[in-house]
Amino acid sequence: MRQLCTGGMILGCLLAAWPLPADDWPQWMGPQRDNVWRETGIVESIPAGGLPVVWRTPVEGGYSGPAIANGRVFVMDYVRTAGDAKNDPNTRATLQGTERVLCLSEKDGQILWKHEYDCPYDISYPAGPRCTPTVDGDLVYTLGAEGNLLCLDAATGAVKWSKQFQKDYGAKAPHWGHSAHPLVYGDLLICVVGGEGSVAVAFDKKTGEEKWKALSAKEQGYCPPTIIHYADRDELLIWDAERLNGMNPLTGELLWSHDIPSGFGMAIMAPQLAGDQLFASAIGPAGGLFRLRDSDPKIEPVWLGTPKTGVSCANSTPFLQDGVIYGVDCRSGGLRAVDIKDGAWLWETYAPTTGDHRAGHGTAFLVKQGDRFWLFSETGDLILAKLSPEKYEELGRTHVLEPTGEAFGRSVVWTAPAFANGCCFVRNDKEVVCVSLKK
Repeated sequence: MRQLCTGGMILGCLLAAWPLPADDWPQWMGPQRDNVWRETGIVESIPAGGLPVVWRTPVEGGYSGPAIANGRVFVMDYVRTAGDAKNDPNTRATLQGTERVLCLSEKDGQILWKHEYDCPYDISYPAGPRCTPTVDGDLVYTLGAEGNLLCLDAATGAVKWSKQFQKDYGAKAPHWGHSAHPLVYGDLLICVVGGEGSVAVAFDKKTGEEKWKALSAKEQGYCPPTIIHYADRDELLIWDAERLNGMNPLTGELLWSHDIPSGFGMAIMAPQLAGDQLFASAIGPAGGLFRLRDSDPKIEPVWLGTPKTGVSCANSTPFLQDGVIYGVDCRSGGLRAVDIKDGAWLWETYAPTTGDHRAGHGTAFLVKQGDRFWLFSETGDLILAKLSPEKYEELGRTHVLEPTGEAFGRSVVWTAPAFANGCCFVRNDKEVVCVSLKK
């Protein structure tokens, strides 16, 4: 059966018999890149007085989520020195400033080291870097909004190697900046780059040597490189602004390609696999559910999204469970449950996204833990809820961050959380916060 590639999967019988130890969150969407938090010993509800804050550390602007590994918290930000940072989806902002990689102590939030470099911006929504750092052993990989890729020593911040996508590959930064979180696969670091013949590039993760490059497109899009396990092999998914591509991750060989043009080039969410079906959607009714074929390396539509079916996910990746897609629709702004077999809507709520008003591009990040979900809302609330085909059932919430960003005239925080070692780590444009969720 086809399933997500989750190396090091623990046997289900052990999961049922023994409590899981504390775990790190070393990359976007967690250890297995699937938005599942596997720790136990976590609170069953949120008390009326909220959850205890362990520490708060000041940072500057950015959408980069935190990564937690080996007692350290890694996050990126941007220190603006000149230019107007006003958000306008139709134009790029020109700024002067410095991108930074910060390493904090997981215990108390103290800054252990920082690496910074001059980085003029020419992007829309220019608050700061988008990508969550990726930690692999004693190395941490970071990708800035203008295409500065760094490999740093996780303990000291020393630069091991670096690339600059504009200079090295002629890759113009996407309109909203480089947003595809780097992926470690074996000895490779796979990145969405851009430029002719280099939409996807694989580097030796220790030396930075280019191992392969592939694909051309009018825009590279924003979707992170994604691994699925299909027909007894791993496949790399690269979704640019025009096509979803299945590739051999070791060589870059193109196995199949399917046209899924996304509105404004906004292929963002990581395609999600359920059995032999793959869900991929973008702004507007683009995308839908596709079937993978064992005998023929290609995909075919099961159903395509329309204004009255499916869910158009943009800012956050949906969660597929028990025949239902739970995702935030960028058109309506609500969290929606959709029947996977035909795209029919089951329910929709704005409680965990925009709250008491309706607005497009509402955002909440979904992370499953046990039989419930933790959601981090654009309003700065951390929410505990149960999701079922019948309803959204909120078990409590606590306000942990002020929404310091702006989008379409409202205040938002659009940053993915991290869950590690009994705590939740979140950030806005002013601070990183560690909140204890231990029972």
